[in-house]
Amino acid sequence: MTVYMIADIKVTEPSWIPAYAASVHELVHKHGGKYLARSGNVRTLEGKPLETSLVALLAFPTPGAVEAFLADPGYAPFAVARQQGSVSRFQLIDDTDLAGTIPYLRKGA
Repeated sequence: MTVYMIADIKVTEPSWIPAYAASVHELVHKHGGKYLARSGNVRTLEGKPLETSLVALLAFPTPGAVEAFLADPGYAPFAVARQQGSVSRFQLIDDTDLAGTIPYLRKGA
């Protein structure tokens, strides 16, 4: 089951970004994940805009793979730097359809 992690980040101090951008993708790959997008081109199409500087969308094979990535000791210094230099929200969603009406997705709970 593929799962997706959505990282919504408001940068408050940008000094952490170059090292994070250069290195974290290797840790994501180590845990079976891949970036689908990592962009600062965020445009709100409906509703009140969030104070977002960048959004990353990542795919992982399982929820456990995401948890292993986040708990990886190699990620810890990057996580601390990001947390100190941003307001971040990471969300995990699976590949299901809650309504069960999309035939190529499993029905969600």
